[in-house]
Amino acid sequence: MSESFKLIAGNSFPTVTAHLLDGTTADLSKPHGGAEWQMLVVYRGKHCPLCMRYLNLLEAQLPALKALGVSVCAVSADSRAQLTQSMDTLAISFPIAYGLTQQQMKQLGLYISSPRSEQETDHNFAEPAIFVVNEQGVLQAVNISNAPYLRPELDVVVRGLKFIKEQNNYPIRGTVV
Repeated sequence: MSESFKLIAGNSFPTVTAHLLDGTTADLSKPHGGAEWQMLVVYRGKHCPLCMRYLNLLEAQLPALKALGVSVCAVSADSRAQLTQSMDTLAISFPIAYGLTQQQMKQLGLYISSPRSEQETDHNFAEPAIFVVNEQGVLQAVNISNAPYLRPELDVVVRGLKFIKEQNNYPIRGTVV
């Protein structure tokens, strides 16, 4: 059995950069649009219909997340061409990035899969994850999955973040190592 790295809740979140379709490079770990917190959603790629559905469902939660001061960004290991193709099935307004490297996947402690065939995709890809980074750049909450059907319901995530933000001294959970 091989060892894997695991990010620890309560520790500083690493800088994660990737490319946006407009040609810029973005720091996906930093909030944008005046938000205090950042939610980074890692998805498998255009080959995954469950991921495309999840990203579209996430769009419906943006007003509630914005009201909580949480910005959203998504990223996958897809190429620019693959992301461009997937935009036809997405109805989203949050930033979405491409080109997550295998080194970055390991840095984030993600599960990594290889394609089952060339028809699926042409590269190794990260399995789903959600990282919530607070205003201090600290990992507030994390969910890492090894399969696209094991993701938290987004309305539950939003309610949980609302609870955390309303409780001034609510501690970051899962910090005992």
